[in-house]
Amino acid sequence: MVNLVRRTPAREMLSLREAMDRLFEDSFISLRWFGGAAAPAGMLPLDIYETGEHVVVKATAPGVKPEDIDVTITGDLLTIKSEIQEEEKVEERNYLRQERRYGSSCRQVTLPAGLDTDQVKASFEHGVLTLELPKMEAIKPKTVKVVTR
Repeated sequence: MVNLVRRTPAREMLSLREAMDRLFEDSFISLRWFGGAAAPAGMLPLDIYETGEHVVVKATAPGVKPEDIDVTITGDLLTIKSEIQEEEKVEERNYLRQERRYGSSCRQVTLPAGLDTDQVKASFEHGVLTLELPKMEAIKPKTVKVVTR
């Protein structure tokens, strides 16, 4: 069985917005340069992959409550905002080390075309937000069976 896929060079080129996003994400000092996490402080690390039926976005947000996460999709732009509330302030603490981060985080990424954004499913478990965005019927790959004569 052979799958035929039409090659469209325009789809392989980065859009200007994607190129600018990548430029800004890569140009700021990242914690990974110092042996830390891959994403800069204040930025939610993401995995985006596709299956036959969906595009899946997974964002790691440890310490965030589900009610403190805001997900919006405007056109092809996905925005994920979260906020970690600081514990009550105690003035007489003498910190020897303070690495836990408090405050808000925001991440925006461009989604591929052809997704049904009205049917998005979101779940949050163990600090990982998972979004499943179904593909529209026209975008799903079609298999063409080739027969010999």
